[in-house]
Parts: sequence; structure tokens; C-alpha cells
Amino acid sequence: MSLQCGIVGLPNVGKSTLFNCLSSARAQAANFPFCTIEPNTGVITVPDERLAVLEKLVKPQRVVPATVEIVDIAGLVKGASKGEGLGNQFLGNIRETDAILHVLRCFDDENVVHVDGAVNPVRDKEIIDAELQLKDLETIESRISRVQKQAQTGGDKNAKRLYEILLKYKSALEQGKSARTVILDNAEDRKLARDFFLLTDKPALYVCNVDEAAAVKGNAYVEEVRKAIREEQSELLVVAAKTEAEIAELDTFEERRLFLQEIGLPESGAARLIRAAYELLNLETYFTAGEPEVRAWTYVKGAKAPQAAGIIHTDFEKGFIRAEVIKYADYVKYGSEAACRENGKLAVEGKDYIVQDGDIMHFRFNV
Repeated sequence: MSLQCGIVGLPNVGKSTLFNCLSSARAQAANFPFCTIEPNTGVITVPDERLAVLEKLVKPQRVVPATVEIVDIAGLVKGASKGEGLGNQFLGNIRETDAILHVLRCFDDENVVHVDGAVNPVRDKEIIDAELQLKDLETIESRISRVQKQAQTGGDKNAKRLYEILLKYKSALEQGKSARTVILDNAEDRKLARDFFLLTDKPALYVCNVDEAAAVKGNAYVEEVRKAIREEQSELLVVAAKTEAEIAELDTFEERRLFLQEIGLPESGAARLIRAAYELLNLETYFTAGEPEVRAWTYVKGAKAPQAAGIIHTDFEKGFIRAEVIKYADYVKYGSEAACRENGKLAVEGKDYIVQDGDIMHFRFNV
């Protein structure tokens, strides 16, 4: 699947440094604004210990992990919604992503200039939020002008419902709230709202970029951000990007493990961030396991078996007959597909089966 997370933030907050930690791509990380002009895209491997376990049991020729695309988008500035800086281009790049990783500077360093002079992550958050909200308000007002007359004459029920939804978003945005704070009553309303393609309706993860001393427990800046997002439907993650960059430069897994142990982290912030991005996109994993390969397949949570089959090949979905499913825990317990079958742990599921995270699946189809 080609779902993307976009890394956004003001200039010089550590976006490109963080991107470099996550990806084999190498964005320029320099101490001045707009060092990233075109969005850099990296395909990131999702850490999953289950793959290593399946590899030992199956002994395949190759192992293919799940991935997520991360896009490093150049730093926004105040006035971006009106075209300031490289605003229109940046906002367009954000619109193309499925979720937002909002990096906030939560560290002091006199050698790294701040575009607004002093470190204040809540102010920085509000600057970015305001620019995205203003652009969304522009979008909503444009839609309102097109449907208002139809809605108010009363002849078009769909136009009236759409108008009511638009007004909810307009009210929230005018109050300085992001679109994701608007709660809609039913699935049909949410489906209509998705067609607005609002920037602030995208799921968001706030990434607090701290120094090494705050990598484990955070700091006062992080707590300020935590309070500021309390009413949002968003998550927060603490990462020391500069430290992560140092970890990424180490040659061996053992060297990286010892470095993390020394600073008190059970795993790298990069690994935690990748998993958080995966969850932010509402993604889960099922596996196929055989001698040619063990592979992790990414699907959107709630997908049914034919949809999951279609991720492998569209023919699998078109000609879907059934899915043979083994739960991961059962596969590990019995050690093989054959043993699971013998012990009644292989289930045959039809078109209405909702795929569960960790399912090991084999699809039967006929085209």
C-alpha cells in the first residue's frame, strides 16, 4: 500500500535530521530555513518481531517486511496559507499525505537558530495549526458558497445535510480548532467529510524533538505540548533526533543496542516512531508464510478477506473463494502449517471474514 506520513514543522526543528534517521534517503540537514525544497520520500521498514519468529520456523528463501512511506516536507512559516515562504507548495505537499507527523522543537541549543528567536513548542504548534486551519477554512467557505443556495431552498436533502456538516467545520475552524476535533454523528457524514480533503482532518502525531538528557522522560517543553493537545484526537511521542542520528551511524546491531542501553532506552525512538506512524494510518499486518518467502502485508484495519487478498493481486480479490487462516499464536505453538491443520487450528473463512492483525493467511481463488 502506498499510504504516506508527512513530516511537518517550522524550519530548524529537526525534521530532516529525523527523516534521515528513519530512511535510507538522505535529506540535507542544515542550520538554515528551507534546506528541504522538494519533499524527500523514504520507504521505511516497520519493525515487527513476529517476522523473525516466522523466519526461524519456516526457513524461507527471503523475508519481506511491511513498509510505510515518509515524506519530509520543507519547513512552514507564518503566512504560508497566504503564500508566504514557499507556503502554497508546502501546503500542497501536505494535502497529498494521509497523516501528519508534526515535529516540535523541545530542546535548547544556542548553535541552532530558531526562526522565531526563542524555543516555544506550543507557539510553534499554534503557528502551523493556524496556517493549516486558515487553508481549511478557505476550502470550507468555497464549498459553502457552492451548496448554500441549494440547501436553503430545501429541495435537495443531500445539499442540506452537506451544508450542515460544512457549517460544523466552519465553526470549529473559526474558533482556532482543527477539523479533527469535529465529531460527526454517523458513517455517512464522515464519508461526506472525507471528500473535503481538509489538512487538519488528517490524523496527527506530535513528535517532541528533545536532547539526549530528555530522551527517556521528556522535559518541561514536552509537558507543555502534552497539555496543549489534551483536547485533540492526537498522540505524542518523544524522540531525540540528534541522538537517533548518532545511533543510525553505528555499524552493528550490538553497538546500537549498547548505546540505547547506556542512555536508558529499550529501543530506538526511530523504531517507536515508525510503529506509531503505522498505527496512525490505522494499518495492521497479516502474513503469508511458505518456503519461497515469509511476507508481511499491510491492510487498513477492518478490511475483509477479499480486500486483503486484493493487496497481493487484484485477481485474488476478483476470484476470491475462501481464506485459510491460522492465528499467529497457534502457528508459533505448533510450529508449522501442517501441525496447525492436524490440530484443528486452520480455519476456513469466507468473504465476510474481518482480517485480524497477525493472521497467517492463504487465499483460494479462481479467475
